[in-house]
Amino acid sequence: MGSKKKVPAMNTSSTADIAFLLLCYFLMTTTMGSQTGLSRRLPPMPDKDQKVEDQKVNRRNIIQVKINSADRILAGSEPIDVSQLKDKIKEFLTNPANDPNLPEKEVQNIEGFGDYPVSKGIISLQNDRGTSYQAYIAVQNELVKAVNELRDDFSRRNYNKVFSQLTEDEQGIVKKAIPQFISEAEPKDVGRRR
Repeated sequence: MGSKKKVPAMNTSSTADIAFLLLCYFLMTTTMGSQTGLSRRLPPMPDKDQKVEDQKVNRRNIIQVKINSADRILAGSEPIDVSQLKDKIKEFLTNPANDPNLPEKEVQNIEGFGDYPVSKGIISLQNDRGTSYQAYIAVQNELVKAVNELRDDFSRRNYNKVFSQLTEDEQGIVKKAIPQFISEAEPKDVGRRR
């Protein structure tokens, strides 16, 4: 007589639990690459008691950088190549000859450093809806590079090392002396001016 051998069934009731625990383990232990955006510090809100006539004076403190739909760049009112933008921004922010058309400097007492003439310069960036991503990022890089180079210059003059090698407190002092005010306007039709 041939008897059929009974194959024991595999208990799969705990398989789902194990899979769930493994999934939780990998989710908790795996670090996701956090993508950081471009850091921007906007200018402070104007004081409520600020006089209306100050608005004319304050125009000298703002440089408008525009990128049109043909990826051409205007800094102020003049067309400029992206390779010249960094130096233009550095000159604007430092105003070495105290040009009345370039930003004012306000002597501020920086804790841990002392009095320093801080530029009131603000960079206003405006791009066109048709601006390419590459042109936008190239301009962003040049603006940030200009501020970083000014911070490195200040750091070398006062601490004999570059900004990245300073302590956290020293970096805080440099950031107050060389602030990064980049304001971005909503994209619009800047035009195809050449």
